[in-house]
Amino acid sequence: MNEPLDGIAEALAALRRAGGGRAPETLTPSELMAVNEAFGTLRRRMDAAYLPIAREINRQSRPELGKDSFAKKQGFRTPATLISATTGTSVGEAVRIVTVGDATAPRMTLTGESAPAKHPFVAAAVDAGRMGMAAASAIITMLDRVAFRVDRAALERAEQTLANAAPGLTLDQLQKLVQRAEAHLDPDGVAPHEAELRAGRSLVIREDQSGWVVLTGRFDPETGAPIKAAVEGLVAGMLRRRDEKSAAAANESCDGADATSAVRDLRSVKQMQADALSELCRHGQACKQVPTGVSTTVVVRMNLTDLESGVGFGTIDGITQLVSAATVRRMAADAQIIPCVLGGDSEILDWGRAKRLFTPAQKLASVERDGGCAGCGLPPSMSVVHHIRWWARDGGPTDLSNAVVLCASCHHRIHDDGWDIHVDGAGTKAGVWFIPPPWLDPSRTPRLGGRARYDFAA
Repeated sequence: MNEPLDGIAEALAALRRAGGGRAPETLTPSELMAVNEAFGTLRRRMDAAYLPIAREINRQSRPELGKDSFAKKQGFRTPATLISATTGTSVGEAVRIVTVGDATAPRMTLTGESAPAKHPFVAAAVDAGRMGMAAASAIITMLDRVAFRVDRAALERAEQTLANAAPGLTLDQLQKLVQRAEAHLDPDGVAPHEAELRAGRSLVIREDQSGWVVLTGRFDPETGAPIKAAVEGLVAGMLRRRDEKSAAAANESCDGADATSAVRDLRSVKQMQADALSELCRHGQACKQVPTGVSTTVVVRMNLTDLESGVGFGTIDGITQLVSAATVRRMAADAQIIPCVLGGDSEILDWGRAKRLFTPAQKLASVERDGGCAGCGLPPSMSVVHHIRWWARDGGPTDLSNAVVLCASCHHRIHDDGWDIHVDGAGTKAGVWFIPPPWLDPSRTPRLGGRARYDFAA
């Protein structure tokens, strides 16, 4: 018990140093961020210290003990309900804690000898306070799911890669990385899961008693990708027009003109999505062309060798779920497919100062590198390619090395708050790094952005 408690003591000391005992409202931005990170470390340390307790409760409550189960003697049906009631977590979180505890504990062989934990790299990250329970559970669950179909050495390499990459990622980003890892480890498992999703697709349209027309739908990636791309393309246009009207109204106000003539668009994004779907259906009834244009083309990406051989998997821009080679082939036959082979003699990716706006080829290459908004991960349909070094102010060229894909929110945040962007390497495999301003992080530690956050390479 001493090591976990020592870790908590270290985290508490770091928290005191970061905050200095001052009220939160008196902290500078960098100090507030330091306190937030210290609290995160403390929470992870406390979770790690609790794992042996949860594991022992689970051991003493195993089903074969019957009425002698520790949980039942305390008045609870399962160890998870006991942990949930006494710690204030949900039953699902309690189950996750027990699972992580069992997978990261040292084991005992049949001969009584000590053996490493089932997942030693995850165990080390949890013990060091670098990984929380949710991240550890996501990695462990995936590894256990494919364990019987994958070589042990490959599993260990994948576990080490995921454990090293997890700190600093949001749970959504980690889930995307875990999904890519599972596809690499078990490519034959992509198609069956895809078939399961396809079989479960559905759309129910009904009118309720209040007068609402209610749509309830679930779509597999192949069916849902064009729907998602078309609706997001229309919504992106609505948001751009709203921003342009707001800017125009602000200019009129500054010039002393009456700005009341500018009608403000007060719709939420959800309302815009509903209007976009209705608009698509109205156009579909009356004409052959929908109002989305080429900006909503569905882009499917896959290694050419895998596509030709029919094995492996591909990705659809804006869709997290991976798709099989068979689906990529089918989509290529039914719709426009854009091959991700850029930079050859047929495509010019660098225009220098000859052009002000990025070309379609440059946009495709930038999306291939950044995977959508390089800052927050919004899909390509909700993002735009921007100059890193501004065209007018800095004389920045319209080149791929000076391009970054950003949504409107990240674009304003980065420029307004003084962030720097650095592209490491060349071409579509380059890495994009966001460097915080000194007032936020005095050390200006770069933060990885773009697709590289969740690309898996074992």
